[in-house]
Amino acid sequence: MLGRLSDKSLSISELHRFPNTPVRIFSGFYWDTLRLWQEIQQGLGIARKEQKLDGIGLDTWGVDFALLGRDGALLENPRHYRDARNRGIPEKVFAKVPRREIFAQTGIQFMQINTLYQLYAMKLAGSPALECARRLLMMPDLFHYWLTGVARSELTIASTSQFYNPQKKRWATELFDRLGLPAEILPEIVQPGDVIAPLLDEPAVPVYASGSHDTASAVAAVPAQGRDWCYISSGTWSLIGVELDAPVINEKSLALNLTNEMGAGGRVRLLKNIAGLWLLQECRRHWTLDGVEFTYEELTRLAAGARPFSAILDPDAFLEPGDMPDRIAAYCRSTSQQPPESPAEIARTILEGLALRYRQVIESLEGLLDRRIPIIHIVGGGSRNTVLNQFVADCTNRTVIAGPAEATAAGNVLIQALGSGVLESLEAARGLVRRSFPLEVFEPRRTVDWERPYEKFGAL
Repeated sequence: MLGRLSDKSLSISELHRFPNTPVRIFSGFYWDTLRLWQEIQQGLGIARKEQKLDGIGLDTWGVDFALLGRDGALLENPRHYRDARNRGIPEKVFAKVPRREIFAQTGIQFMQINTLYQLYAMKLAGSPALECARRLLMMPDLFHYWLTGVARSELTIASTSQFYNPQKKRWATELFDRLGLPAEILPEIVQPGDVIAPLLDEPAVPVYASGSHDTASAVAAVPAQGRDWCYISSGTWSLIGVELDAPVINEKSLALNLTNEMGAGGRVRLLKNIAGLWLLQECRRHWTLDGVEFTYEELTRLAAGARPFSAILDPDAFLEPGDMPDRIAAYCRSTSQQPPESPAEIARTILEGLALRYRQVIESLEGLLDRRIPIIHIVGGGSRNTVLNQFVADCTNRTVIAGPAEATAAGNVLIQALGSGVLESLEAARGLVRRSFPLEVFEPRRTVDWERPYEKFGAL
């Protein structure tokens, strides 16, 4: 993505798009990391033909990582966070270090995908790669390293690991000591907006530590004003939260299993990471294998016309890949519900389940912070789903503002601009977003009763 920034606006244009397809073999579930690197190189080549670059920023998903050996080479291909090796590992970690103590040090939501549990799974398996490792780099840090030759970790991505301490502002090395993990593999942490180093093959071009966790960049591009709002970064996952000046680490946030991740401009993103449109993606993939191919637009249109609340499901019950329509049917039978029958009903059930879960999380945030949140900003690819946006407005009885869809790319560019001094504040960056991208407002219509389904959802 090429960002062009002026005093009055930001434009984003797509240069090179490619699928990020994980690979399963008998030993596990992996990212195709070298192919991703090849695609990054191709995209940079296209960008250089467009114009001289003032900076490069890179972001990826959270929690996954690479291990480097003494010679700086990859010791093994990075695993996918949905790899089955993570099953049951959190409970084994808690036997060594209690949940309360881990949360007190990190303030991070407990999910079996977290880097902490992935590393401990490697330790329990006697991983040769872990035994030989000299450096741990989160996924964007790995690509930064290949771009610049400098091995550092950017703050926002480090904070997804569940071994960064946001109060002491350093790695939670005490956790590594308790679990017998090698703290010496942890790199120096740099701030979003810092220059990591020049591009290896073009020293005049700086590589910035942007919001290297994609959600951190997306939240930087939320076109909000004031503080009476929350965000939903909507895509494969849905990340719902608020922006604060300090982490909230107490008994209430522990009980709610919230997460305190670091953001741009010294902000903290207090949020909940829940399943997102991945459920619909998995259904679409399965239907395609069966010879029936839907576009996402078709599925959204079909969902809008299907009967409401054919079943109620909790999106967080579906973490691992598989035959998603069959798994949804099995879930419905296990909760004494009639499964949705058609693709239209399945798609609608997923979107309704997401809206119900969003409401539950937003109300829990309001209870914790003791204030009402009247405005929901939905950014990311999922902001294009007008049916889901309207469901969220209706279910929560709040105003929804959708856009920009390419919030992560916009936020990445804006954090580079903040680091370079072109922009003076996060508020100025968000004003630029409001002037640069079309936004769509959804007001609650309440044409369907959401209260009874919400009660049923709570009972699940």
